Amino acid sequence: MENSNLHSFAVVTGASSGIGLELAKQFAQHGFDVLITAEDQGIDSAAREIQAIGPSAYPVQLDLAKPEGVEELYATIESMGRPVDAIAINAGVGSGGDFARETPLEADLNLIDLNVRSTVHLAKLVAKDMVARREGRILFTSSIAATMPGAFNAVYNASKAFVQSFSQAIRNELKDTGVTVTALMPGATDTNFFHRANMDDTKVGAGEKDDPAEVARQGFEALMAGKDHVIAGSFMNKVQATIAHVLPDTVLADLHRRQAEPGTAEPDKVTPKTEKAAPKKPKLVNQ
Repeated sequence: MENSNLHSFAVVTGASSGIGLELAKQFAQHGFDVLITAEDQGIDSAAREIQAIGPSAYPVQLDLAKPEGVEELYATIESMGRPVDAIAINAGVGSGGDFARETPLEADLNLIDLNVRSTVHLAKLVAKDMVARREGRILFTSSIAATMPGAFNAVYNASKAFVQSFSQAIRNELKDTGVTVTALMPGATDTNFFHRANMDDTKVGAGEKDDPAEVARQGFEALMAGKDHVIAGSFMNKVQATIAHVLPDTVLADLHRRQAEPGTAEPDKVTPKTEKAAPKKPKLVNQ
């Protein structure tokens, strides 16, 4: 691969669409060359969008839910011959529905593999190099979902609670190393997440959502400022996160149920589907 040291170098996972793509654009707009990765073929068109901004974009199509995918990504990073100045560990999936009666076990375990295991795996590989150089920035895409039990998103919310705790813990461990760690905590964002997770007929899926470009901008600025976390998007996201710190989990779980339970959307706000997925097998989606 081309070895250019004219720009800083960033890595973004889950970058074919949504928040990940917008984060990659933020890096490019601020003079970073970017290595982007996702499981789907959309990563190539994402690279063309980023390349049009100016700096170089290197697309890699990989499945980070598999350990070998993480190892291949790290090998690709090493092959660049350039230090990683910043990494946005953003790849994630969701699975909406009743845990005991609807979501397939394979979907729940795949979610854990991507949202939790691969996050730890990739962070372990990249963070040690940053510590050795005594510089670097790590951004984890967490969520305000991390602050509450997620009825009808049980495994997803639990995975984000892990990411949030993990990011804050290693931030403390690395506080004297020159390496900063930031957690990006968006609320409901206007991506394909809810549609592809079979959540169109939920109140949150049919409701108003934040602009992923604005969420990414806030995340990038927090990362560059070395902040510990940022609650991105609308003011109501900050209100929701604040409430989550004072209400008991039993109440929070019930509040989440009202947003995420199938059939809670107002009928006139549900987007019609030409081909509706089977309700018992929710799809997975990059965030």
